[in-house]
Amino acid sequence: MPIREIARRTGVSRNTIKKYLREGIVEPAFQAPDRPSKLDPYAKHLTAWLTTDQRKSRKERRTANGEADACRSCKAWV
Repeated sequence: MPIREIARRTGVSRNTIKKYLREGIVEPAFQAPDRPSKLDPYAKHLTAWLTTDQRKSRKERRTANGEADACRSCKAWV
């Protein structure tokens, strides 16, 4: 598995992953804190939008273009 993928899945920087691999450390000594999502305050509103969009024809639905397409949190939430 590539270092970039390990870093993405663990939430640790690539340099830290490289350091762990050099030193032979299997697991880091710290745990990443659980943080609330930035979309949590809007979850109810977004769910309502997506539910109503399911009933619309394909051309009338909202799309994930522009800024929403570049937003990693939006992609993960949907």
